[in-house]
Amino acid sequence: MAAPEAELVLKWEREQARLRESVKEEDTEDWQRSPDFSGLKRVGGVDLSFIKGDDINACAHLVVLTYPHMKVLYEDCKMVTLNAPYVAGFLGFREAPPLLQALEKLKNVQPNLMPQVLFVDGNGLFHYREFGLACHLGVLSDLPCVGVAKNLLHVEGVVRSEEHQSQINALQKSGDSFPLATTSGRVLGKALRSSHSSIKPVYVSVGHRITLDTAVRLTHTCCLYRVPEPIRQVTIATRSSLYPSQRITAVTWIKYVSSPDGGSAPRKDLYSPERQRRPGQLE
Repeated sequence: MAAPEAELVLKWEREQARLRESVKEEDTEDWQRSPDFSGLKRVGGVDLSFIKGDDINACAHLVVLTYPHMKVLYEDCKMVTLNAPYVAGFLGFREAPPLLQALEKLKNVQPNLMPQVLFVDGNGLFHYREFGLACHLGVLSDLPCVGVAKNLLHVEGVVRSEEHQSQINALQKSGDSFPLATTSGRVLGKALRSSHSSIKPVYVSVGHRITLDTAVRLTHTCCLYRVPEPIRQVTIATRSSLYPSQRITAVTWIKYVSSPDGGSAPRKDLYSPERQRRPGQLE
């Protein structure tokens, strides 16, 4: 895909700044204020993945899981063609449209399964202009949204340094975290040790309609492994769709299909137990 013109980048910068004003860094739902998230029943995860060597055609995937048991309620996958170019810092303009379409489809066909909060594999406010993909999706869908990145984005003085590594080393147990503060002192996210079995943190930031502390606490409760289960499951599902011959973690899907009376009924599809996780994959 050809390099973007400077005019397009300027247009996107203005649009990001406009949308940024709509981000709500507050808990807007009753369940967010509950110590055990009472009232939260469904959490969602979205992902857009590409076949190696193809940066235009992608698989847009949405899964919805039960909370707190993390059982898959709904899965949708669609191959899409992306028209917007890739520009670092502007991922939302490229990836948000097909993911928003997946949410809109669910809202139309099974509104009772709409997620109450959405996990995004990427950043929210922890971003060059405080408007990453999680913010983009959150504002345009008007859903509470949490950004969870596996790797550290270098933002305003937050870099992978000896000091940063020493902070990681100080995370003694699952649930420990430290703030990601810019040179100006503004905290844009937190590094969270999400699992006892992994010392490598994930990076949590606000997407929309949630506070940072609530986002971190919720992310931790959704982690069976290092990566929160909504993101982990949607990544497994996407890779299974793109590479059906590859081995993946065994998992039971519950897909809702039409029943004779016009309602919906669950159907279980069990991936073969022989499809085990590759070493280091989706820890």
